[in-house]
Amino acid sequence: MQHYKADLHTHTVLSPCGSLDMSPETILAKAAEKGLDILGVTDHNHTGQCATITEMAGDYGITVLCGAEVTTKEEAHCVALFGSERDLKDFQKLLDDSLNSIKNKPDLFGHQVIVDRDEMIVEEVDNLLIAATSLSVSELEKEVHQRNGLFIPAHINRDSNSLISQLGFIPPDLNADALEISKHTDKETFLEQHPELSGFTFIQCSDAHFPEDIGAVSTLFEIQEPAFEEIRKALKEEDNRRILLK
Repeated sequence: MQHYKADLHTHTVLSPCGSLDMSPETILAKAAEKGLDILGVTDHNHTGQCATITEMAGDYGITVLCGAEVTTKEEAHCVALFGSERDLKDFQKLLDDSLNSIKNKPDLFGHQVIVDRDEMIVEEVDNLLIAATSLSVSELEKEVHQRNGLFIPAHINRDSNSLISQLGFIPPDLNADALEISKHTDKETFLEQHPELSGFTFIQCSDAHFPEDIGAVSTLFEIQEPAFEEIRKALKEEDNRRILLK
C-alpha cells in the first residue's frame, strides 16, 4: 500500500462564490505545490468544469475525482463524487432538473463561467448555482448511490449549510460514505462534542474557493493506487485500505 494525500472538496471559477483565479491551471499548479495526489472538483450544483481539469491533471501528476457540492432542499451541503463520465453526466441531468430556477446576478453573487485550458470562457451558466435543489438529503443520498457515487455530507462542523446546522443532527440511518469536517476543527475535538457520530468515517477537506486555500487541510489515504474504487474501499476499510486522519 501507498500513502496518497487528498483534498476531495474544492471549487473552481464556475462557483459564483469562488475566485475567478480558480482556473484549471491555477488549481492544479497549487495542488501540486501543496503535495496533493488526489483532488476532488466539486462546484456548487454543477459539474461543468470537471472535464477540462481532468484532461489537464496528468501533466501535474494528480488524479481528479469529479462531482459537485449539492445544496439540498434543507439547504445542507453534501459532496457527491463519481467514478465514471457516464454517471457524472447522468447526475448533471438530475441537477439540471432539480435546481430551483433563479437567475444569477453576477454583480451580486459572482460570475458562473466554464473555461478551457487557456482560461478562455466557453460557457456562462445562467441559473444561480448556490440556490437549493428540490432534493432532500435522503433523496440525494439515494440518487448518488444509484449512480455508483460517494455521498459525503460537507463541513458538518459548520454553523451554516451543514446537516447539523440545518437538521440539528445527523440521521443515524443516513447511508453516508463519510462525513467531512473543515479546517476549523479536527476529528478528535469534533467527536468530543459529538460522540454519537463515532461510528462514521471522517475525512477533512479544504472547501477551497481561493487558490491559497487548496490543500489547507487534507486526508491521507492508504491505498494501492490513486483511483476512485480504491478510495471507496478506504472509506469502508476494505482489503486493508484505510484513512489516516488525526
